[in-house]
Amino acid sequence: MSVAITGSIFWPGSASYNEVTDSTPFGFYDDDSQFISESISSIYWAVSRLGFPSTDVELSNEMLIKYFEEAVTEYGAQVNAHLIKEYMLTLQGSPTSSDLTGRQIRGTLGGVIRLSDAYGAEVGVGGDVSWHTGSIQVTAGTQVYDLNSLFAVPSASGRDISIKRIFHYKVPASIRYFDPWGLPTSPGSYNLGFYGFGANEGGTVGGAGTSYVLRPLYEDILRMQAIELNDQIRKSGYSFEIINNELRLFPIPQENYTLFFQYTFKDEAYRGFVSGSGVPGDPSGLGTITDPSNVPYSNIRYSYINSVGRQWIKKYFLATCKISLGGIRGKFPNIPIPNSEVSLDGESLRSEGINEREKLIEELREFLDKTGKRAQMEAKNETDENMKKILGKVPLPIYIG
Repeated sequence: MSVAITGSIFWPGSASYNEVTDSTPFGFYDDDSQFISESISSIYWAVSRLGFPSTDVELSNEMLIKYFEEAVTEYGAQVNAHLIKEYMLTLQGSPTSSDLTGRQIRGTLGGVIRLSDAYGAEVGVGGDVSWHTGSIQVTAGTQVYDLNSLFAVPSASGRDISIKRIFHYKVPASIRYFDPWGLPTSPGSYNLGFYGFGANEGGTVGGAGTSYVLRPLYEDILRMQAIELNDQIRKSGYSFEIINNELRLFPIPQENYTLFFQYTFKDEAYRGFVSGSGVPGDPSGLGTITDPSNVPYSNIRYSYINSVGRQWIKKYFLATCKISLGGIRGKFPNIPIPNSEVSLDGESLRSEGINEREKLIEELREFLDKTGKRAQMEAKNETDENMKKILGKVPLPIYIG
């Protein structure tokens, strides 16, 4: 629908739309019949609040319709800003090609997982940084090794590496049951013959798998713990320290072998990962949501706004009219008349409009915050707790059987 508003510099006392080639000032609501009808009624309401017909209102119909359209777009902007703040963590990484206006957004853990990727990459349980495997040759009697100088592969040439894991472990206790420090050394120490009741009729020990004691599992665990504690106290423990990629092995190696380790490239691990097309405005629609500026929310259609929102829009519209009218009257604070002059209320009217508009914005933001997920869950939890207290005071019936 193409519309225009007739009028003059002063409000003429009536307002109506004409079917001509022009459109509404910003063109956002040309095809919204409810916007067109209610903007006219809102103009009548606003000028009456400004003193018409007792006094002239120095606002034309064109100015008034602009202010009403501004009020509607401001309401939509505040609502959209609240939604962006509420769902930004969920929306990041989503495509910018889909309009989110009027759509319900289901929260996921995707944003939290993305935030945790950096921590996962640092300890090797996820993330976007690849771990690589390298090795050096350990020489008997040599304890200290400079990994930066010893390790050289084409892919690591000239690049700093960060060591993540050193594969320098002692032999597991689970395969060292015959430890000379803690257990008997006889190969038959675990069969029945060792305890004196494993011989068969011929006086010999039975075959494997048929004559051994089936011990409880906790005994194996206790035995492994005893071996490990024994190694820790009586032997040189297998450990290492690494400072600036200089590796010191404990105990001092007694033989030559290959030592493996895992590492990352510092230029990969400590850089930021960038997504999106990088094109301002992303006209191709191929990018992703990266920040509040490219979250695809559009102007809310006026006919979809409920009565609460429309009342806020009318109040904001009136406050804007006061600011504009106050600015106009402030240019001519005194108007001469025969034998006297008339003082206009421009400055006070403008100040009143500014205060009202700031208060409306504050009230709307507070209202939107109270309808957010966090506030709603807190309110629901408080309601449930109060309900429990009330039900706790209800006397329970006594059944006599």
